[in-house]
Amino acid sequence: MTETTPDQTPDIKSTQLQEQSTAVLRETVPMNGLREFFSRAYSSVMSAAEQQHVQLAGPPFAMYRGMPTDVVDVEAGFPVAAPFPGGDDGGVTAGSLPAGRAFEAMHVGPYETLPETYGAIMAKMQAEGLTPSNAMWEYYLSDPAAEPDPATWKTLIIWPVA
Repeated sequence: MTETTPDQTPDIKSTQLQEQSTAVLRETVPMNGLREFFSRAYSSVMSAAEQQHVQLAGPPFAMYRGMPTDVVDVEAGFPVAAPFPGGDDGGVTAGSLPAGRAFEAMHVGPYETLPETYGAIMAKMQAEGLTPSNAMWEYYLSDPAAEPDPATWKTLIIWPVA
């Protein structure tokens, strides 16, 4: 147990996802460059959505493809109420979060402890004889600028089954 991790394992739930349209910026980013990328991506997506008159339909998220190493294939943006039309929007493109079976867990604490929750989800999948998908995403439900205490940050992790 760490100071920022509760004495219990996260509540991991199986869920059936519906496809969700998104507007995103996708890049291959060094792990130590994620903070700058997220700041740029969220700002670019919000601006592009406003220019295209597309309504944001949920909290910011980041989808990771493949297991992160020193670099990560990541797209960051927002769910949108209608498909994003695209255009010359500084690299912002239409995307989607896929439909299908997934496991989800609420992570409470700093981003540095997210691997603990991912490990718990993977263990649950393996215990049920399931294979994790090559893509997973996180919804950032807390704004670090508004909530300066990382111990209170909430991140919803979604990991589809392959």
